Parts: sequence; C-alpha cells; structure tokens
Amino acid sequence: MGSAGEERVFHRVTLLTPSGERTLLVREDWHIWDAAQAKGIILPALCHQGRCLTCAGQLEDAGEFDQSDSASYFPADREAGFILLCTAKPRSALRIRTHRQHEMRLYRRRHGLPAPYS
Repeated sequence: MGSAGEERVFHRVTLLTPSGERTLLVREDWHIWDAAQAKGIILPALCHQGRCLTCAGQLEDAGEFDQSDSASYFPADREAGFILLCTAKPRSALRIRTHRQHEMRLYRRRHGLPAPYS
C-alpha cells in the first residue's frame, strides 16, 4: 500500500445510489466498492473480480479510473461510461450512478460482449 513517507493520493467519488447521493474520498490504490463499504455504503457485488457485472455503475460526468484489476472489461464498456466498482480505482474526481448492472448487461448483449447472468 505504499512505504512510509509516500504521499497518498485521494479523489472525490460521488455515488448516486437509489437511496441518495453519497460523496467520499477514495485513495488511488483502493477499489471504489471497498472504500464505499468502509464508509457503510451498501453496493451490490458478487464476484469481486470485475467479471459478473453486479457492481456496475455508469459515469455521470467525464472522469478517469483504472479498471486493470477487472477480469472482464472492454474498451466499449469505457466508451459507454460503464465502470465496475469492485475493481475500479479512481484517477480523478468521479460522479457515478450505481446499480447499473441491468443496463450494462443489456449494452453488452447488444454489442456481442459477455454478459453473465442476463
């Protein structure tokens, strides 16, 4: 997680959940889902590998994130603004609509990409 004296970078992440808007600071080396859980924000997830799409969110505004820990994430997902919260790490401020698994699965099916549980 970093050596002593190493500066930790945080980014403001705003989650638009069905129960309201929540904003938290997330370290660049943390997955957004884990940071939310640590703050008592309950988000859906099953595999925690970036494969099942249960944790899917969608960006409301432009923003940067690292999705390299995901087992299954495609350039088309990013182009459509989808983000897998269980494996995404923020690289800028983000505004994310949560609970978008249904929409991501529909999008993937329409584009011939893997869409588990659809």
